[in-house]
Amino acid sequence: MQTRNPFNSAVVVNPLAREFDSLFRELTQPVFFRESPRERVPAADIHESDSGLTLLLDMPGVDAKDIQVTVERDVLTVKAERKAPPPAEGVTVRRQERGRGAFARTFSLPDTVDASKVEARYEQGVLTLTLPRREESKPRVIEVKVQS
Repeated sequence: MQTRNPFNSAVVVNPLAREFDSLFRELTQPVFFRESPRERVPAADIHESDSGLTLLLDMPGVDAKDIQVTVERDVLTVKAERKAPPPAEGVTVRRQERGRGAFARTFSLPDTVDASKVEARYEQGVLTLTLPRREESKPRVIEVKVQS
């Protein structure tokens, strides 16, 4: 049996070929949310500098009021929900790939982070968390004294 995808000119001949085609498409397209069998989590980048860590999470389509960031002991948790408006009347949804619903992601914080000074900023679908180092963990330069 042949199935024609209205959004792709390729003809998919059998279910195994369809599954392979779907897997290949997943691997070659950009990922905004990584799916696991149990949960959906945003992709994250972690940058480190002398002043601390910066955590960037891709969260397109999430309203800032639906984002919650908490720090408890040495665990940072980001919870959010992406809501989707219902389709307009008379519109039939043929394909729906953009993730929606609630999700959470946790990160273990190193001892060097000052959890009381974590800051969050949300701009153009990217949540940026600034995690400053504790003063005592910042690298310091030791002056070498020369004795004559």
